[in-house]
Amino acid sequence: MTALFDVILPVFLVVGFGYLVCWRKWLTEVAVDGVMRFAQNFALPVLLFGAIAGLDLGANYNPLLLLAFYSGALLSFALGTVLAFRWLRRPIEDAIAIGFVCLFSNSLLLGVPITERAYGPEALLGNFTIISLHSPLLYTFGITAMEFARARGQDLSVGGVALRALSGVLHTPLVIGILCGFAVNLLTQAGLVLPEGFWAAVRMMSSAALPAALFGLGGVLYRYRPEGEARAIALCCCISLLLHPGVTFGLGKLFALSVAEMRSAVMTAAMPPGVNAYLFASLYGVAKRVSASAVLMATGLSMLSVWFWLGALP
Repeated sequence: MTALFDVILPVFLVVGFGYLVCWRKWLTEVAVDGVMRFAQNFALPVLLFGAIAGLDLGANYNPLLLLAFYSGALLSFALGTVLAFRWLRRPIEDAIAIGFVCLFSNSLLLGVPITERAYGPEALLGNFTIISLHSPLLYTFGITAMEFARARGQDLSVGGVALRALSGVLHTPLVIGILCGFAVNLLTQAGLVLPEGFWAAVRMMSSAALPAALFGLGGVLYRYRPEGEARAIALCCCISLLLHPGVTFGLGKLFALSVAEMRSAVMTAAMPPGVNAYLFASLYGVAKRVSASAVLMATGLSMLSVWFWLGALP
């Protein structure tokens, strides 16, 4: 019970405050969009830049940690897509969008603050290791799958689709922040020394990232309504909140991950789908109501599911 009130509740109170402010019309939608643009396009990329720049790449990039997390993610995508296509009888484009909801955890906006509150800032190394590949890998995968589905029957090369997907991903601010972090990390190892004033500015921007993003997330969630097919929403919630962390937990035990790695992997996997899952569906104009509703419902339900996974971890 302590974890629920001391770890999970504070994070969701910030999200709830953003929801309340929009519900009561104390901020306009334009203002909330401005908060989210600041967080997603500037503050969060700076946060990722600083985190990746300071990572010990050799010590923290454990392939088994990444395998445990991303095996669960890709299995969740496959199962969500197949069930949406075969069981729910959705068109293949809808099924891929639903699969992407099951695939894409809210690793940054919720995973980082909850892990930090539960285990301390030193526990975040594994989180940032996973996050450094999260958007580049999963967006490229999702866009490639959707482009192939949309182009079925056409003469389209694998390389052309993959290149188009990769080009789109490389233009996103979060990925730019990650790549700049890797560049500075490598240059630092080669002898580059940046002044303390630079890192102080990075820390100042980073400190604003998560509160602004969580507040803005609450405001954005207010616009969504729990509409659409109930079975599709339930499918997304069950896979993202139970299957993904369950597979990651089992593989983590099998691979004998350290306590810190298990915490990072399972907590990241246990997060609900992020707003980016809805944005992916919106980009292609498919399964938008299901995606938006699943993000909203899973975010609320995750207060209980995350509590369960916290109790299951050492």
